[in-house]
Amino acid sequence: MDQSMSKLLDWYGRLPARRVDLVGDYAGQELFIVEGDGLLLRCFDDPKIDFIDGFQLLHAAYAVEHFLQGLLQRKCVFHIVFFDVHKDLCIPRGTPSISRNKYLLARAIIIRHLELHLQQTLPTVKLYSFASALEPTFQAYLSASGAYFIMTHDGANPTPVDRDPRLQRLQDDTASIESEELRRRAMFRSTIFSFIDQGYNIALIDGLEWMDTKIMTMVVEGSRKAGEAIAMDETAYASKSEDEDIPNLQSHISETSVQSLLPQMTKSGIRSERLILTLAALKVMETQSGMDNNFMTAMLIQTLLIIHTSLSSRRLEVPTVDCNERQKFDGFLARFAHISIKILQREFWKDICTNALLDCDISDMIDGRLLVTVWSELENSSPLRLLNPHLQSKFQDLLDIVEPTSKKPKQLALDKPSTKPPLAAKLDSSPSDRMTILPFSHSVFDKHLKPINIAVQASRNASGRSAKVFQEATHWHNAKRRLDPKAAHVLSERDKARTLRRNQFFMAEMAGYAASLTGVTGKILEPELITVSEDGKVAKDVVEQSKENSDTTKQRKSQGSKGASNAKAIIAANVAAKGGGVADKTMAAWKTVRANLDAERSLQSRYRKTKAYLRDLPGDKRGIVQAGVEYYIICTLLKTYRILTKQTGGTKQHQVDGITALVFSAIRGLTMANGLNKTIVNQVKSIMATLRLPNIEFPAVDADGKLSFEPDLRLNEIKPLAYASREFQLLHCGPYMDRNLDSAPDARVKSFNPDGWQRKVLNELDADRSIFVVAPTSAGKTFISFYAMEKVLRRNDDSILVYVAPTKALVNQIGAEIQARFKKTYRHGGRSVWAIHTRDYRINNPSGCQILVTVPHILQIMLLSSSNAKSWSRKVKCIIFDEIHSIGQAEDGVVWEQLLLLAPCPIIALSATVGNPEQFNSWLTSTQRSSGFDVTMITHQHRYSDLRKFVYEPPCQFSFNGLPEPSFGTLGLDGLDGLAFVHPVASLVNKSRGMPQDLSLEARDCLMLWTCMCRHQTKAFPVNQALDPARLPQVIRKAHIIEWEKQLKALLKAWMLQEESPFDRVIEDLGKPIHDAKPPKHYVSRPEENSVTTEAITIQADDLYHTTLPLLSRLQERDALPAILFNYDRGKCERICQTIMKQLKDAEDNMKKSSPAWKSKIRGYEQYLTNKSKQNPKKMAVPKKKAKANDDEGTSKADKMQDAASEEANPYANFDPDAPVEGFHFANIAKAEAAELAAIHKELTRRGLQPWLMESLTRGIGVHHAGMNRKYRQAVEMLFRKGFLRVVIATGTLALGINMPCATVVFSGDSVFLTALNFRQAAGRAGRRGFDLLGNVVFQNITTAKVCRLLSSRLPDMTGHFPVTTTLILRLFSLLHESGNTKYAVDAINSLLSQPRLYLDGPSFKDQVLHHLRFSIEYLRRHDLLSAEGVPLNFAGLTSHLYYTENSSFALNALLKEGYFHELCSEIDTAESRVLRELMIVMAHLFGRRPCRHSDQEYIENIVKRSPSVVFLPHLPAQASQILQEHNNQTLQIFTTYVRTFVDQHIDQPDNKLPLT
Repeated sequence: MDQSMSKLLDWYGRLPARRVDLVGDYAGQELFIVEGDGLLLRCFDDPKIDFIDGFQLLHAAYAVEHFLQGLLQRKCVFHIVFFDVHKDLCIPRGTPSISRNKYLLARAIIIRHLELHLQQTLPTVKLYSFASALEPTFQAYLSASGAYFIMTHDGANPTPVDRDPRLQRLQDDTASIESEELRRRAMFRSTIFSFIDQGYNIALIDGLEWMDTKIMTMVVEGSRKAGEAIAMDETAYASKSEDEDIPNLQSHISETSVQSLLPQMTKSGIRSERLILTLAALKVMETQSGMDNNFMTAMLIQTLLIIHTSLSSRRLEVPTVDCNERQKFDGFLARFAHISIKILQREFWKDICTNALLDCDISDMIDGRLLVTVWSELENSSPLRLLNPHLQSKFQDLLDIVEPTSKKPKQLALDKPSTKPPLAAKLDSSPSDRMTILPFSHSVFDKHLKPINIAVQASRNASGRSAKVFQEATHWHNAKRRLDPKAAHVLSERDKARTLRRNQFFMAEMAGYAASLTGVTGKILEPELITVSEDGKVAKDVVEQSKENSDTTKQRKSQGSKGASNAKAIIAANVAAKGGGVADKTMAAWKTVRANLDAERSLQSRYRKTKAYLRDLPGDKRGIVQAGVEYYIICTLLKTYRILTKQTGGTKQHQVDGITALVFSAIRGLTMANGLNKTIVNQVKSIMATLRLPNIEFPAVDADGKLSFEPDLRLNEIKPLAYASREFQLLHCGPYMDRNLDSAPDARVKSFNPDGWQRKVLNELDADRSIFVVAPTSAGKTFISFYAMEKVLRRNDDSILVYVAPTKALVNQIGAEIQARFKKTYRHGGRSVWAIHTRDYRINNPSGCQILVTVPHILQIMLLSSSNAKSWSRKVKCIIFDEIHSIGQAEDGVVWEQLLLLAPCPIIALSATVGNPEQFNSWLTSTQRSSGFDVTMITHQHRYSDLRKFVYEPPCQFSFNGLPEPSFGTLGLDGLDGLAFVHPVASLVNKSRGMPQDLSLEARDCLMLWTCMCRHQTKAFPVNQALDPARLPQVIRKAHIIEWEKQLKALLKAWMLQEESPFDRVIEDLGKPIHDAKPPKHYVSRPEENSVTTEAITIQADDLYHTTLPLLSRLQERDALPAILFNYDRGKCERICQTIMKQLKDAEDNMKKSSPAWKSKIRGYEQYLTNKSKQNPKKMAVPKKKAKANDDEGTSKADKMQDAASEEANPYANFDPDAPVEGFHFANIAKAEAAELAAIHKELTRRGLQPWLMESLTRGIGVHHAGMNRKYRQAVEMLFRKGFLRVVIATGTLALGINMPCATVVFSGDSVFLTALNFRQAAGRAGRRGFDLLGNVVFQNITTAKVCRLLSSRLPDMTGHFPVTTTLILRLFSLLHESGNTKYAVDAINSLLSQPRLYLDGPSFKDQVLHHLRFSIEYLRRHDLLSAEGVPLNFAGLTSHLYYTENSSFALNALLKEGYFHELCSEIDTAESRVLRELMIVMAHLFGRRPCRHSDQEYIENIVKRSPSVVFLPHLPAQASQILQEHNNQTLQIFTTYVRTFVDQHIDQPDNKLPLT
């Protein structure tokens, strides 16, 4: 092995790889490239394909098409690319040299077959051939295609050469085989290197598994930096092609010679490419010396038999042939294959076949087993005797084409009729080996299985063993006996105390968690007392009122001023009724607050405190002072504007524009305020006129009134806007626009006015119909769930609603939020409003609550539990499936699908990210209708707050001397050095993807797009005048932008479809900010004169860890924190946090050493401590004693208050020199009390949390991933929601529905898991409703190509599974038997088996499902898990309990049934170590297998060799392996019987078509 190869293999072995669902977790609808020879190697290496002895060419073509069909069925989008330099890489290991040409011919034929037939049947699947991956034409194709990743082989083989059973018969030495293996690996991996070097990830085709509707494989990630030291040319390891010793071969293959064969061949009535290729190759061979006439004759006969014999009749075993004769035959066949390859490679071949209209049937050109059979028969028989009479004349015609008459074999003329049957008559299918089926009958299942007609044996016993009816007497997960539900269970006093303490602990934890949750308006939630009302009465009244509100929405909009006046009248009446005391006190309180606000030196702080004061006022008091407070806010903003324009002279125009937009927004809000008077209105109109703001209409105001303060307007010093009215609104006021979309008051919603689609949802819920809601994050889906919960709680005390969440984190959040929202008093004990039930823990009684929050697995267990069938399951009135797109997950998706099929009540399905909502709704509708429920799909496409995207370019050098002071009034990150704005339309670089439906544009995006399209329009492609923004209303609302956006996108789509349109120029123009972005040379975080500047450090642009603090400093500049940084690697999340911590601490230490101000402060603090000790020396030394009531020397309460006041007045009283210094932490100290932080610190320390994680919390930074301690994760969530933590680094755990509102989402680094789906989920955390008017999304250390792909990719379609698993059937029988065939159990089974479309994406083929059901019953019977009457037997409970491990649970049952574990454990006393090791190996094989790359074993064995551990799982013990193999063979035999029965009953066409073409 040379040095470059060693480096290459070592580099590849170190690359990280992840096993993912290729479609659901990674590719989605993205185009990828399948490397052709890697595909062929996978298919040719299939042990079921016989190439050495049989040359089963058609089998190879089938294997390739079957693989490609598997990709297409799972909605993959791909191209196939072959490289000439890779041609011999498709040859499997250990292939004899004489057989290599067979594989090369198969390669050439399959390429020819696919490129012709794919173009006709599947034009979207393109096939290309290039010389190599380095060829410029391929590089141009790669760039133009926009491929996401490359699927290829890495040349690895999981079986070592010395242990490969297929190599035992070869005479080649092991060294030569290993050398060839090494060359193959180097060749494949050099190609992988070139792709990774260009930024592409690699999906490995070796090790790829089909799992239901999923594709599980390894995706290899890499970077250019990882392979900088390797200079690799992929042609370095290519095999040198050698033409066989066929003299003048090329001269014999000419266009003329091939053309001359056509007239003679078509004369026979056959227009076949297969035939003309055979004739042409034989014609060339006939010119060579040593040609065997028998081989030529055998080839012609074989060709005729292939054409005229059915496929099912060609099932032949390989005949036994003398070794020397076989070698001679293989030599002729190798030569024939070589000549055929050369013919196929000639440029004229395709033209001849096309012009002659020949059928491209070469995929079945050679049947090796048939050919060798014919050849062996020719040794003892005449050729004509091998054929039926009608084929003999055709054979003579073909022979005339190949050979002149003088050279024909003499025996043809001497042939005489023979009574020996021809070979064609011998060809027949193998005899049937069907088995009979065990009898079965069950009253519930019989009617469903009636269409299945199958032979049944007389005996009713499956195996002859004694069977025991299963009774669940113990828990399978522990040694405790099941509690008898009828028996009284008495706890000891100690157990009672422990249980009570545990419950109190959980409830206290949930209460603290709930306190951090907020509602739509951002206020802390307050629980509402729920009372039960008469069924239907409230709902009916509410629905009628809702309809009335909906009908009068337009009237309200047109009569807004009248409505406002009515509201004022009501408030005035309430105030009058209560007396003037409340108003006077409220005004006096406002006066006091205003005095404190006036004392605030920071106008930013004054503005925020005033907003918070108004928000927290009770409704009746808010109405009294609202207009005055909001006008005070306007005056504060106006003063800020005046000062800013004077100080900056316009140099910070973005901040000036931001403040102006805030003024505009505040004035618009004032128009809807209560308590307006003429003075306020007139002054605000003067402000609008001075600033030249759009003229906002105020409602008619009759009341005169004086202001509660004297505003400092100084309008003569105000500079007017430099923009036109509409331009200003579109550029800067988009986030502040009126966002109401046909919203109206509704009695059912108290906290806000719901939009039209939300009211429709409420109407459907009130009608007890199922709903499927698709709406983006922050659109307002959350309240739907809580309305349904409140409805159930108000109905009665017995109805149950189940909330299903995909993650335990979301379960905890919803449980806490329910506690924060609802409280209810029950007549009887043991009842609760809510409960949580997961595999890890429970809070409250799951069967005694009205709202159960759980995960899918637990709900499935409860619905299939026989103890619940008679009571609990029948009370379930509604099931909420949140994040319903989780049905597409590879692991738990099948459970979601089963729950939807088994749901005994209406459902609510919610999601923000469904790629195919119409298709999913169609399936959901059919499943729900079979259960008697209607489904309504409700979609909403618009987020409440827009998202603005940026790409981060880190500075070349960075000096950190503390966090910068945040600016005020600006939204977004525009204008910051290093942050390039990404226009959504600029991401549409690949027109083949089209435009995703959820590509949204905010107001300024629309203006920029319109301007750009006008700039590049042509006479043929003009921009309609109707799209001119001048036609928009004077005051623009969000609804106007949505309509304008729709029209702009329609025009852009039309341009996208036309090649000659200016679409590309528009994309290029809009993309300039990204492509022209340059990193800042030097960034100083705090450039003020009085700050201590640290030494500049050089930053590498791709250094994820050291570029994060500069990015966070930039976000701090724009007040764009809090932020969540998403990285899908747990280790990287922690290292990012540790790096930021180190940078902050180092900078802080440097400041402390060099800052005179800090040193002065420390001296003052030390002096304070000295003075304090002198004033009270005894107090400092002696502990305090509690003074008695009559102790004259005890400190009085007044003295204590005086001492405390003096302490607070001292600036050093609360100073902690060891605490993080302001500017060197991200924590907002005012948002959390010291006592609360101390309690969290104590609790986490008790749980053994690492110190650096605790320290990171004190600096306002948290880490969140599934591997963290649960209590720590909850602490991070609570502190972040409170605002104390302002930076959280997380994996995808925070992307799925968790209430973690933030201003900015950062995608820190690329990952295979950063897909279109995960991007939308994670980005949705930014700009949450009620918190931020605009969300920022920043891409850090992610390529521009990946950014464009994420923005422009469609959401992946939800794909389903085949939900009727064998374990589910066993659990259904257990449910029926143990519940005594209750109505609930019977209805569940009838509903499931009556589904017209049982699984999502599946065909409406009910008979197929019923055959699978009957097969499963037979399987369960054969393995002693079910009786003939459907009673669970023996280990049925254990197998059912392990349903989530299917098929491992059945393997365990097979070993238990055969007594393997009993026999093994009988020696535990004499050979403990061996028994435990063998037991561990068996259990690891059953339940602990973790797939790895095939190359991992070679890497660890050849390079690492450090670990004494057994890294790779040893082989199963022989006895266990034999038992499982027998189990598999019997299962296959049972399944084969059912397949044949199914074919007999439902398939009447021969199976003679390839699966794809």
